[in-house]
Amino acid sequence: MNLRMARLLMRLYPRAWKDRYGSEFEALLLDASGGIRAGVNVVWSAVCEHIFPTQGGNMDQPAYSFRTMLKRPSAFIPLAMSLTALALVLGRVAIFGTGPEVVVNGRPDEGAVAHLWQLLMAGQLPVLAFFAIKWLPRAPRQTLGVLAVQAGAVLASMAPVFFLNL
Repeated sequence: MNLRMARLLMRLYPRAWKDRYGSEFEALLLDASGGIRAGVNVVWSAVCEHIFPTQGGNMDQPAYSFRTMLKRPSAFIPLAMSLTALALVLGRVAIFGTGPEVVVNGRPDEGAVAHLWQLLMAGQLPVLAFFAIKWLPRAPRQTLGVLAVQAGAVLASMAPVFFLNL
C-alpha cells in the first residue's frame, strides 16, 4: 500500500487512537500488500473504533465495564430466559386471564406455559452459577451489577405468578 493511501485510511480513526497507535499502524499498512480487502477491513475497523473505542493504553489488561459484562453469553442468557418467562406469563394472562388451571384426563394441570416458565427459571441457575464463579474474582463490582439486573428480571418474572396465583 502506498503512503498516500495509508495516511488517508489513518484519517478514519479517532484522534486518541491515532495518537496511541498511529505510527505503528501506518508502518503496518505500508508493509502490507492486502489490496482492496485490507482496505475494506481497515475502514470497518475504523468504524468499529468510533462505536466501541479501545479502552486504556494497555491492551494486555482487559477493560471490564457493566456493558461489556452484560454482553457475555453467561450474563445475557439468564437475563433473556427471565424476560422470556415474564413474556410467557404476561401473554397467558392477556389471552386467558387468571382463570382456573387446565384439566387434563380428569386431573388439574398447570398448563404448558407454567411448565415452560418452570424450565426457564430452573434452567438459568447453572448459567448464573457459572457466571458468578467465573467473573466475581475478575471484576466483582461489574459482576454484582449484572447479577443485580438478573435478580430484578427473575423477580419481575415471579411477581405475576405470585400476585395472580398462577
